[in-house]
Amino acid sequence: MMVHSVSDEVESKDIEMASRSSSHRQTENYKSVHKVGLPPRRNFIGEFSETLKETFFADDPLRPYKDQPRSRQLVLGLQFLFPVLEWGRSYNLSKFKGDVIAGLTIASLCIPQDIGYAKLANMDAKYGLYSSFVPPLIYAVMGSSRDIAIGPVAVVSLLLGTLLQNEVDPENNKEDYRRLAFTATFFAGVTQAALGFLRLGFLIEFLSHAAIVGFMGGAAITIALQQLKGFFGIKKFTKKTDIISVMKSVWGSVHHGWNWQTILIGTIFLAFLLSAKYIGKKSRKFFWVPAIAPLISVILSTFFVYITRADKHGVQIVKKIDRGLNPSSVSQIHFSGSYAAKGFRIGVVAGMIALTEAIAIGRTFASMKEYQLDGNKEMVAIGTMNIVGSMTSCYVATGSFSRSAVNFMAGCQTSVSNIVMSMVVMLTLLVITPLFKYTPNAILSSIIISAVISLINYEAAFLIWKVDKFDFIACMGAFFGVVFVDVEIGLLIAVSISLAKVLLQVTRPRTALLGNLPSTMVYRNIEQYPEATKVPGVLIVRVDSAIYFTNSNYVKERILRWLRDEEEQLRAKNLPEINSLIVEMSPVTDIDTSGIHAFEELYRSLKKREIQLVLANPGPVVIQKLHLAKFTELIGHEKIFLTVAEAVMSCTPKAREDS
Repeated sequence: MMVHSVSDEVESKDIEMASRSSSHRQTENYKSVHKVGLPPRRNFIGEFSETLKETFFADDPLRPYKDQPRSRQLVLGLQFLFPVLEWGRSYNLSKFKGDVIAGLTIASLCIPQDIGYAKLANMDAKYGLYSSFVPPLIYAVMGSSRDIAIGPVAVVSLLLGTLLQNEVDPENNKEDYRRLAFTATFFAGVTQAALGFLRLGFLIEFLSHAAIVGFMGGAAITIALQQLKGFFGIKKFTKKTDIISVMKSVWGSVHHGWNWQTILIGTIFLAFLLSAKYIGKKSRKFFWVPAIAPLISVILSTFFVYITRADKHGVQIVKKIDRGLNPSSVSQIHFSGSYAAKGFRIGVVAGMIALTEAIAIGRTFASMKEYQLDGNKEMVAIGTMNIVGSMTSCYVATGSFSRSAVNFMAGCQTSVSNIVMSMVVMLTLLVITPLFKYTPNAILSSIIISAVISLINYEAAFLIWKVDKFDFIACMGAFFGVVFVDVEIGLLIAVSISLAKVLLQVTRPRTALLGNLPSTMVYRNIEQYPEATKVPGVLIVRVDSAIYFTNSNYVKERILRWLRDEEEQLRAKNLPEINSLIVEMSPVTDIDTSGIHAFEELYRSLKKREIQLVLANPGPVVIQKLHLAKFTELIGHEKIFLTVAEAVMSCTPKAREDS
């Protein structure tokens, strides 16, 4: 072991790297060079203001406005609300070319998908197209993501359709169902915009990644099962979404409800769509193949049904889609009464899920292109587009991952690609919609099945299993909840398990026993570092969490349990008993009055056993509160040290000298 002389060189080195030989020579008359300092006391208003700022304004959004003239502040404010005013100044022909190509590509994908997703929401096909016309235009002006493609998505369509049909029958009461859909969309937009304006975006973080993976996977299977109605040509189908009810309905119709022509069409084009998707994944330069495949499928299948008149032989078709742009639906929204309350409840749930999906997609592509995405600004943009959409016959729209991925790979430069897509949808509504009359429902089912397969992320689920078993429980809880019960229950399970995990971590924080790494003055977790040795007569415990009323009693009891277990082991080996307990408080970021009270009880309990309580490295917030509560006077200022090493040397100078 290297021996260092006591000199100026030793004082300049980190105490954690000093050798035992060095500490041996300092032990007899050891005095701590640095004491734990008390931070300057701050008044309540200042502390509250800073906490408020860190909670709601962590990104310091007002910083660009400082020291700016009123005119400049006005411009910056308008640019915040309408980012197009900022990036539009540098827009050029080169960017426009990329956006046109991307816009045309995602339009070819969105048109057939929109028709299918509208059926998931139990709406007429035209409402899916409406929802890809107005909302993308609003988002292009207000959104900050360059890559996200706006429109109806499978999961939100299914969720909305499930929640709405629980309140109103979509077949026997179409008008009330449609009005409730617009009402729910309005309140979804209000919820989203309010979260952005009030800077409450952190609320969507309560749905963990694991829960989202499970929920999306379960929703994908549920959506695919729902498509068996159109895929097999079944006319009487269950309204329930759980797998047992759906399979009963499918197999119950096998002898009299299945149509072989429909199955043939669905199978052929599903194979074609999956092959196209495989080609696109295999080589990035063929990204356009899976993008154009759904539209090609619709054109070919529609032509085939038209020339063979397969609709006369039991093949179900879309039938007439009304020509024309979005009519106003302001008068159809319920602003009061029982339907307004139902719409609000459904809208909040659908809006939160839509927001979670959109923000996740936006952040993914923003990180790939290395630009910042303002989550609160996105919420305002998405909320506004849904509010306007609800007034123009649209249902809840959000960012679509499949379309956004195609948009990204097609070379989009700005959100102008959404405008291009919207213009194509507009032309479709004005001119082409009558041509969809003979489109078979089977092809729409095939398109949806091929689209939702990618939502089943088994690789992510396997990684979650390897990394965190509790996260995997959340993932599977959400998955099985959606598949075996319904979407709403699956979502509730996902949120409940996510919150349960947070509560468990808060109420049962981790603690660890520390030992000394040989030839150093570093103290680490003995489980992580088996070579670390315990200090005779001293028990060193680290608390890895803030100490609040929710966990203060557990922390006290856990420390006493560590002490009891250690004493039993020492007695069994006839070794010296514990005379000092050191609590390493570096990870303890905060403590409340309940936590201080628990430490007072711990101190009294240890005093009865003639064991001294020592604290190591409490942070500024913690030491200030301990000082104000006079706990530092209770245990003595000399029992609070800057490092564990100093605390150990003060507790066991003879033991350290002998070592």
